[in-house]
Amino acid sequence: MNISIIIPALNESLNIVRAVQQAIALGPKEVIVVDGGSDDDTVQLARMAGAVVLQSRRGRGVQQNVGAAHAQGDVLLFLHADCWLAPGALAQIESALANDQALAGAFQHRIDSPGILFRLIERGDTLRVRWFKLPYGDQGIFVRRQAFQQLGGFPDVRLMEDVLFMRQLRKLSPILLLPGPLFTSARRWRQMGIIRQTLRNWAILAAEKAGVPSDRLAKFYRVMR
Repeated sequence: MNISIIIPALNESLNIVRAVQQAIALGPKEVIVVDGGSDDDTVQLARMAGAVVLQSRRGRGVQQNVGAAHAQGDVLLFLHADCWLAPGALAQIESALANDQALAGAFQHRIDSPGILFRLIERGDTLRVRWFKLPYGDQGIFVRRQAFQQLGGFPDVRLMEDVLFMRQLRKLSPILLLPGPLFTSARRWRQMGIIRQTLRNWAILAAEKAGVPSDRLAKFYRVMR
């Protein structure tokens, strides 16, 4: 089973080398970094670390679609630049997808910081996937190429491309949750504060459910950073 790892990036010079090196260490067919117009050293560092580097207009969904279009693997694994998987993660994917009916899934994640509140967030995210079959992008979404193409890839929106894509994908197949773990940087919570970050995420989800357009949600997200 050939697995392509696709990493969207924008001004990730502090994280991209680790992201690429950790991804390569997993033993995939290829690691593709899709840059959305960084004005730091992200592109150069990603190339030096051993990734195939592509250019795209800004937007995580668009960048991931560009990477998927150039990928050679029959399974696509999308990782954020501040996330990394434990050794053996690709073997977990191969084992899970040995069942021909299985199409996609994600990983249990571990926020890279101590503290009971982080453990509660992790537990909540695990329950979200088990109950609602709705992993987020920071849990490492993987999907068979055929299913990805059938759905037309990620929607071209400025925010919540992962949620919208997974809502469509779960109609095709159960969403698997693998043990991983997938480690996630705590930088978002450190920048915003744990409670504020969590409440912001809930507010955005509620607004999207109420029909607020993606462009307005993206503006709200930036204002609240």
